[in-house]
Amino acid sequence: MSITGMRRAAVGLTALAVAAFGAVATSPEQADARPKPVDVTLLALNDFHGNLEPPSGSSGTIAGQTAGGVEYLATHLAELRAAAKKKNTITVAAGDLIGASPLLSAAFHDEPTIEALSMAGLDYASVGNHEFDEGATELLRMQNGGCHPVDGCADGTPFRGAGFKYLSANAFRTATGKPLLAPYAIHKVQGVKVGFIGMTLEGTPQIVSQQGVAGLTFADEADTANRYARELRRQGVQAIVVLLHEGGTQAATGGINDCVGMTGPIVDITNRMDPSIDVVVSGHTHQAYNCDINGKLVTSASSFGRLVTDIDLKIDRRSGDVVSAAANNVVVTRDVAKDPKQTALINHYKTVLGPVAGRQVGVTSQAITRSQETLFGTSLGESPLGNLIADAQLAATDNEEGAVAAFMNPGGVRADLDAGPVTYEEAFTVQPFANNLVTLDLTGAQLYCVLEQQFVTNRTLYPSSTVGYVVDPNGTTGTVADPCAGTRVVRGSLTLGGTAVDTAATYRVTVNNFLAGGGDGFSALTGGTNQVTGQIDLDAFVAYLTAQSPVSAPTLDRIRTTAEVPAA
Repeated sequence: MSITGMRRAAVGLTALAVAAFGAVATSPEQADARPKPVDVTLLALNDFHGNLEPPSGSSGTIAGQTAGGVEYLATHLAELRAAAKKKNTITVAAGDLIGASPLLSAAFHDEPTIEALSMAGLDYASVGNHEFDEGATELLRMQNGGCHPVDGCADGTPFRGAGFKYLSANAFRTATGKPLLAPYAIHKVQGVKVGFIGMTLEGTPQIVSQQGVAGLTFADEADTANRYARELRRQGVQAIVVLLHEGGTQAATGGINDCVGMTGPIVDITNRMDPSIDVVVSGHTHQAYNCDINGKLVTSASSFGRLVTDIDLKIDRRSGDVVSAAANNVVVTRDVAKDPKQTALINHYKTVLGPVAGRQVGVTSQAITRSQETLFGTSLGESPLGNLIADAQLAATDNEEGAVAAFMNPGGVRADLDAGPVTYEEAFTVQPFANNLVTLDLTGAQLYCVLEQQFVTNRTLYPSSTVGYVVDPNGTTGTVADPCAGTRVVRGSLTLGGTAVDTAATYRVTVNNFLAGGGDGFSALTGGTNQVTGQIDLDAFVAYLTAQSPVSAPTLDRIRTTAEVPAA
């Protein structure tokens, strides 16, 4: 039963008692004799993405403070546990602990991150979409341990697997219909039971490579949560927490503990959840918020280990239900002592990694960010770093493969580049997925359709310097079923190399294999023919940085609006 439902029930019981027995005088002694609720503290994080070392640039700050780094995170967690009675504390996470990680973790298939978070005392974690980056078998290895099937135990020590339990209630093996991992866990604290249901977003197959989700089916988040909430209640569990890798966004005016103008999938999902669910620890959007949605506490701790959500629950000893729930997002500041075990782990992997990480691969004449410009009131515009990567991909495929254009997906650009020397590790942090470049044939009509699909998916494809087109903010948006019906891209405005695109002609275009497979909802790209798979995207980026240094931020003039280019 939810907190709201319990309050209503309590009011009803009080009314019945008064009706049956008249007013009841309760003395202080009688009141004190009632069992006090059990205090339970949840310490929650999400979207860590292997950031063992403090993130750099804007990714390393939050709420006006420098933050993050597992050495500091572990210390903050220990201090919060000490303040809350350690035996009553459960540490949880809402997915994307691994994947899209910096080189220090990714070079070892994220084993260092699993080890670090296990040492930091993590108990339960839902899977996120990035837990599937290397496929279901690799995710099971993260849980159970064992050396990598190709690279072995790269650091020379056995990998024991996670010291915490991954939960995955809505990812099913298609062949059997059974969950890939345990859907939930029950944790006892001083005689009361707390149930944890773990899930990722239903749309995971649209944002992960098809190889990563092969053989899996993903179910609706609210329906799944409700199904397992019923199962937990049958086992006597009334305090229920959902760890969900899906989230929302609050207005820019909101702080880390606010919930201003909350929007996004988490709102609808939470509204459809059973009243018995008390708390939703969310993630995926990399936002910080602290909300009450439909009587449920809904939280998110931003990303990269910069925040910990400190959640205080009071649970009735007799009913086992949550009496009250409150949360506070705490900044993981760097003014505390480093955890020595985490420092030793980082130093171990740095030694094994050797000089590769620090090798200089180029120079930037200025900071080049992944921030998107605003396009008619939305952040659907170009990005300096996104454009630069598209240029690098075109340079890698224009000669041998005959490409005349390249497009980069925004989700694949993971960090900014600071001004000055660029190391291999920094370049890797920008592009950590090891996607292959794919050059394919698209007709001019298909190209227009791909560009129209941007407005259906709400994602911009960053174009290479050879691409130019005009967007009409008053045009119509196509549908998921028929994106080509949109009229946002002014017909006749699309040019490649300064020449207008002929809808009947064929053009060689480069994207990564994630997009070529329809990733991020760009299904129009799956119609490309004569596909040729090329080098890894990071290798193309590094080669471009080396050849073009010093590199400057590209001008953002590849996508223009009708306000800038009036109709002829």
